[in-house]
Amino acid sequence: MSAAAVMGDRPAGAGHRTVTVEPLARGVLVIAAAVLAVLIGFASRYGYHRDELYFLAAGHHLAWSYADQGPATPLIARTMDAFDSGSLTVLRLPSAVAAGVTILLTGLLSRELGGARPAQLLATFTAGVAVIVLFTGHTLSTSTFDLLVWTGATWLVVRTVRTGDGRLWLATGTVLGIGLLNKPLPAFLAAAILVAIVVVGPRALLRNRYLWIGAAIAVALWSPWLVWQGIHGWPQLAVSRSIAAGNSTSSQPWWQIVPFQALLAGPLLAPVWMLGLVRLFRDSALWNLRFLGLAWMLLAVVFMATGGKPYYLAGLLPLLIGSGAGPVAAWLDRGRIRRVAIAIAMAVSAAAGLLIALPVLPARAAGPIIAMNADVGETIGWPEFVRTVADVATPVRSDQGQLVILTGNYGEAGAIDRYGPALGLPPAYSGHNAFGDWGPPADQSGPVIAVGISASIAARYLSDCRVAARIDNSAHIDNEERGRDVLLCGGPRKPWSYEWAAVRHLG
Repeated sequence: MSAAAVMGDRPAGAGHRTVTVEPLARGVLVIAAAVLAVLIGFASRYGYHRDELYFLAAGHHLAWSYADQGPATPLIARTMDAFDSGSLTVLRLPSAVAAGVTILLTGLLSRELGGARPAQLLATFTAGVAVIVLFTGHTLSTSTFDLLVWTGATWLVVRTVRTGDGRLWLATGTVLGIGLLNKPLPAFLAAAILVAIVVVGPRALLRNRYLWIGAAIAVALWSPWLVWQGIHGWPQLAVSRSIAAGNSTSSQPWWQIVPFQALLAGPLLAPVWMLGLVRLFRDSALWNLRFLGLAWMLLAVVFMATGGKPYYLAGLLPLLIGSGAGPVAAWLDRGRIRRVAIAIAMAVSAAAGLLIALPVLPARAAGPIIAMNADVGETIGWPEFVRTVADVATPVRSDQGQLVILTGNYGEAGAIDRYGPALGLPPAYSGHNAFGDWGPPADQSGPVIAVGISASIAARYLSDCRVAARIDNSAHIDNEERGRDVLLCGGPRKPWSYEWAAVRHLG
């Protein structure tokens, strides 16, 4: 497929321009490397995020899929833990690298979209201080690699259309297929792009065999996940319904999805990506990429309608930043006051991004940050959580049978599995998501320590429960665990093999 063939879908008209691609500014690499260094430098502060504890546990139960994710992130967690067990810096190194590559790709997107060196630097810096990039680069998360996959795929799409080299669709399909083994969100991106091409063109893209071969590669790579989900009754759909109902700590009302993008990218620099969206529709040089602007709009509608999380849409922020950096850079050339204003906005955005996304402040002073980013609170207090459970377990007599530790969520169970062995605790059980597949306890088990489960719910399937302790942390930070009761119970009312169905839950 030639570039001319693609361009042929655009009606002829006066004022048609083409994109001029300039060399990549060396500062793009410098900014990406600097952010990478900052992420590595702060990687070991505070502690594990609840999701990281879950991924470490899942890494010891490797499968082609889990109830709420694919196998990619648990496999990465297990691999990094094998290098240096207990090292947060090692565990989080892949995330820091992924963030650095995402920042680099944002600069490359600006270049592909006609951005000169100032625009490339502006795009790269804007991505480098974005909260979504910094926070996902700080912790090991499925969102980290999802953001990288979306950015890499859109860069390949833009480059395919600009150069007319249809063989790049094969690389796009490979990137999407690998991303689908992390989580299913890239399927929404692919579907939105295809629908948008059908609606606004250039439809010549659809006649290229490499596009469909690339799609086949993506589906083939994703097929083990699909088979596993089909065999197990599609639990991912149940998890999605729970998220849509607002049962996730990071869920937001549907109407906040679009405004939330400004927070994820930084409010003061939000005009960059907003102009980028407008430019995709209005700049004649990008006429054949307007389908990407429509894809963003389609995805915004879909995620609002289905109760998605705001960060689902953030995968296209690097594209929009790369698109908008050119017009903003041109605007800055028109006056010194404008350059001063953007310099202030960039400095404030950098400071805010670091404070909100990274553990810059002492844990005791993190309260205001947690009010803006609750996930920060989920990296504080896990060792103390487990010590509290261990204190309750100490007086339990061994002649009462094997002690069972039951938790309300996967983070709590993962914390017990990570810190508990050194304190003499047995592995934890939980009905939450994949942990539900790794139970139940043996029917002949003994007393139960239940944590993260309210007394009223525990009474449905556990007998003789009493409050034995309460969770707190030395930083006195309010998070999901602080203030929860630790219950000591006699055992299940019926055999665990019978009760386990009532314990299991997805969300």
